[in-house]
Amino acid sequence: MVLMVDGEVLATTGQGFLANLEDWNEKAAICLAEANHIRLTDAHWELIWFMRNYYQQYKHLPNARVFAKAIAKTLGEDKGNSRYLLKLFPDGPLKYTCKLAGLPKPPTCL
Repeated sequence: MVLMVDGEVLATTGQGFLANLEDWNEKAAICLAEANHIRLTDAHWELIWFMRNYYQQYKHLPNARVFAKAIAKTLGEDKGNSRYLLKLFPDGPLKYTCKLAGLPKPPTCL
């Protein structure tokens, strides 16, 4: 699968994750969201930026439980719970946050 961003072709994996982390920018996130039928809101962007910062700091991706706990610690309990996260990303909060953030697929996600 390929992704077109401003006339440039970006390679993706078979599951639609960017093949190269360096290809990510906000326009790529918007195109990835559109390809996954997600309309980005400020709440989505907050999680995308959170995950990019987390990955940059820790050099790994969390599992779903650690993801929710880290969000609760950083952004507040009201955002670090499964109801809130599933409202934003019903098909998998961790998976789609990572995908839209241009990060690899988390090893714990199917």
